Amino acid sequence: MEEKKGFFARLKEGLTKTRDNIVRGIDSVFSGFSSIDEEFYEELEEILIMGDLGVNATAQILERLREQVREQHIKEPADCRQLLVDSIKEQMRVEETAYEFENRQSIVMVIGVNGVGKTTSVGKLAGRLKAQGRKVLIAAADTFRAAAGDQLAEWARRADVPMIGGKEGADPASVVFDAVSAARARGVDVLLIDTAGRLHNKKNLMEELRKMNRIIDREFPGAHRENLIVLDGTTGQNALVQAREFGDVTDLSGIILTKMDGTAKGGIAVAIQSELNVPVKYIGVGESMEDLQKFDPEEFVNALFDV
Repeated sequence: MEEKKGFFARLKEGLTKTRDNIVRGIDSVFSGFSSIDEEFYEELEEILIMGDLGVNATAQILERLREQVREQHIKEPADCRQLLVDSIKEQMRVEETAYEFENRQSIVMVIGVNGVGKTTSVGKLAGRLKAQGRKVLIAAADTFRAAAGDQLAEWARRADVPMIGGKEGADPASVVFDAVSAARARGVDVLLIDTAGRLHNKKNLMEELRKMNRIIDREFPGAHRENLIVLDGTTGQNALVQAREFGDVTDLSGIILTKMDGTAKGGIAVAIQSELNVPVKYIGVGESMEDLQKFDPEEFVNALFDV
């Protein structure tokens, strides 16, 4: 429980810039308007979009707010604040089934461009699952980036889980083949695959991911499958573009949002989920093993609005 509390405090602290960016503006609208009129909604809309919540999510949040204002005959702008907070939470709901893979025999492909914290996220996720008593194996299928294998090996050591692959220049598909065979032979619960983060050459990346998927389908047809994309919270709308591009290549089942400490663009967490219809499953706010936690929309929005 202590760890959870510490995480919430860090999340709250990490969202300070985002809070300054969005919540201050929202509160000035609530205090600056004496009645709820069209201009009031327009101001709110502008602040939410500027705060990286995205056009789609903003439209849905405001539609719900208008509905409630009508139904509850609310006249005072200040009385809308909690409704707005609740409406944002509603946008970000994560279904209980989202974490099914944690308790099943699963193969989790972790994808994303370089520099977003992909390898680190694989290591932290391995540590999380290991702490839950799961038998975990890591596959180092990012064989293009020189230091990727070494970096992942260090995380595997910290998480105390075995790793397969990691040789620079090796064929990623053969690493996946070896890892899947080992996972089956050793009765591994969760196989985490770290993949290369190239997007500029989409055709190769697509082909590579397809090849990996074919191998998994063939060698381990019964495994539950997840494709988690790692996105850097500091890149705002750019993260959304990346997610879309990877979504063209593979079915995304969830998002790991990293570097949420110290970004002014934390509103992107709302936008991504709404625009892509893919849930944010984990959120990272720091360097240590405990700094990757399950995403809790209630907690996130409370931290954002200082509730």
